[in-house]
Amino acid sequence: MAKLFLVPNVLSEGDWRSVLPAGIQQVVSETRYFIVEDVRTARRFLKQVNKEIDIDTLTFFELNKYTQAADLPTFLKPAEEGNDIAVISEAGCPGIADPGADVVKIAHQKGIKVVPLVGPSSILLALMASGLNGQNFAFNGYLPVKPNDRVKAIQTLERKIKSENQTQIFIETPYRNNQLVSDLIKFCSPVTQLCIAADLTGENEFVVTKSIQQWKSGIPELHKIPVIFLIG
Repeated sequence: MAKLFLVPNVLSEGDWRSVLPAGIQQVVSETRYFIVEDVRTARRFLKQVNKEIDIDTLTFFELNKYTQAADLPTFLKPAEEGNDIAVISEAGCPGIADPGADVVKIAHQKGIKVVPLVGPSSILLALMASGLNGQNFAFNGYLPVKPNDRVKAIQTLERKIKSENQTQIFIETPYRNNQLVSDLIKFCSPVTQLCIAADLTGENEFVVTKSIQQWKSGIPELHKIPVIFLIG
């Protein structure tokens, strides 16, 4: 039976072997069909994992915000014909804050075996290192862009911390990180704990948890850096 492999990608620049298991090399080396967010970066990743891969013999399907839902079932045709397929995220694990979940759902409907491979998830790494409640937590994706809506969302998440004892995790487009932190400092309670987890697994990794009051004395520069935010 053909398989749909979910292949994690690195979170930052560096040797892939420091964050990904060796078994990934065999999977990508033996697979000829790939579902990816961006063909160019996927090709580069494959060459990093195995320089001997003949990229020109591979078939890529792009799954991103421009992909039409009606096209997704066609991406799985090779699997229905007996060929393994691999889904590769731009960073981290496919299906987690990632469009890969859409094609995985269809794979289940078609009876295609789905095989998740071990790899780094920035969300879980940040939670592990935060010191916040890891027994009850929620990932909320991106907060609203409009200032008033974002403030309301922050206040709603802060209420959940108190009412449900639930750690709240969220992300932001890197060029808006500083603005989000500014809102957190301004509108959250001084005793709320905020963890900023930046450039995880990277050379300049930064994971620090402090109260909102403590953060007021100095905030790191986060512009254009991949960051996970947690409050608890």
